Amino acid sequence: MNKVLTTCGYCGCGCNYYLNVENNEIVGVTPKNNDIVSKGKLCVKGWQGYSFVNHNDRLKQPLIRNKDGDFEEVSWEVAFKFISESFKSIIKKNGAQAIGILSSARCTNEENYLMVKLARAVLHTNNIDHCARL
Repeated sequence: MNKVLTTCGYCGCGCNYYLNVENNEIVGVTPKNNDIVSKGKLCVKGWQGYSFVNHNDRLKQPLIRNKDGDFEEVSWEVAFKFISESFKSIIKKNGAQAIGILSSARCTNEENYLMVKLARAVLHTNNIDHCARL
């Protein structure tokens, strides 16, 4: 069994733990004993919150709606180009304040900081919120 050190994404605390991986599937979690944040302990989400990773309904490829209204799988390059072109089109037509970003409680503090930088420095909008407020 492999143990992969990672940071829990369920809140902003940033507890470290090891994902127990067997046959390329997460089978459990082991706290990092000398972690400065969790001190070798985890909350229930840290202990049990990994099942979504291997869930059958989890998306594994980007989807874009085609002209018939159905979703079709596309490459990451195509998806990023579509997003970029869509953002540019919306901003050109309606201004940067027509764009908003909703970040996630499953992101680390650092990832949420990067979302703020993306919103403000790249998209030039202050419209950013966090789903923990919903």
